[in-house]
Amino acid sequence: MRYLDDLIAIWAASATLLLLIAFSPNSPARVVLGIPFVLFFPGYALISALYPRRDDLDGIERLALSLGLSLAVVPLIGLVLNYTPWGIRLTPILTGLTLFIGACSFIAARKRRSLPPSERFPADVRPILQSLRTLPWGTIAVSAGAIALFLFLGFRFGVLGGSRVGETFTEFYVLGPGGKAEGYPRKLFVGEAAEVILGIVNHEERAASYSVRIRAGDDVLGTMGPIHLNHEQKWEERVKFFLRRPGKRVKVEFLLFIDGRPEPYRRLHLWVEVRSF
Repeated sequence: MRYLDDLIAIWAASATLLLLIAFSPNSPARVVLGIPFVLFFPGYALISALYPRRDDLDGIERLALSLGLSLAVVPLIGLVLNYTPWGIRLTPILTGLTLFIGACSFIAARKRRSLPPSERFPADVRPILQSLRTLPWGTIAVSAGAIALFLFLGFRFGVLGGSRVGETFTEFYVLGPGGKAEGYPRKLFVGEAAEVILGIVNHEERAASYSVRIRAGDDVLGTMGPIHLNHEQKWEERVKFFLRRPGKRVKVEFLLFIDGRPEPYRRLHLWVEVRSF
């Protein structure tokens, strides 16, 4: 079973991360395991399923493709979740990535097992380490230093960072009642109170006046404002709303307006199932 060592390590690390999130969410180990879980494991599991043979790819190619495919797979999973009732939240993202990694790893294990032992990918990190030793690290270090110097000088003297034109924006967010990006109201009865936390942070480099409108179809569920904020000033408040009509997937929109303009400046939404009694 040595040819499954890498996949078993990924499964064990993923399971450990899930346990940490469930029982010790503030542990530093969560960050340590979370970075490879998002940036490496999905791509590596997919590469293992696509290329189970020893000679399909060398160590550096597997490493590079694992990182690159992870950066492609994770946004796609997020895009799919965005069009589901669960949305882009911690639990759905964890579930989606875990299922993807588990499915690809299972396929990879089946494919490796069906190959003759001499053709299986050995699941050994030594070839990767040996490949890393052959890289021209001196050239890489000089190139990285030159790029870092260029960026530093650019931002220091304004070539890249001196002008802030186009960087102004307003942060607009909706949190669940617990103050986190989870626990949003998903199932309600008609007339039942739903509670969220709305937040606005002004990064416009000037004072601005805001208003918020909560809407479900043609029904206006609530309005707030005017809210006057200086640059970098923050407003956050608990808001309750009531839905008046039943529906399987009711889109509750949070519209942010700035300086009295008629068109919404920012939009957020939740999908809610509204049941009649």
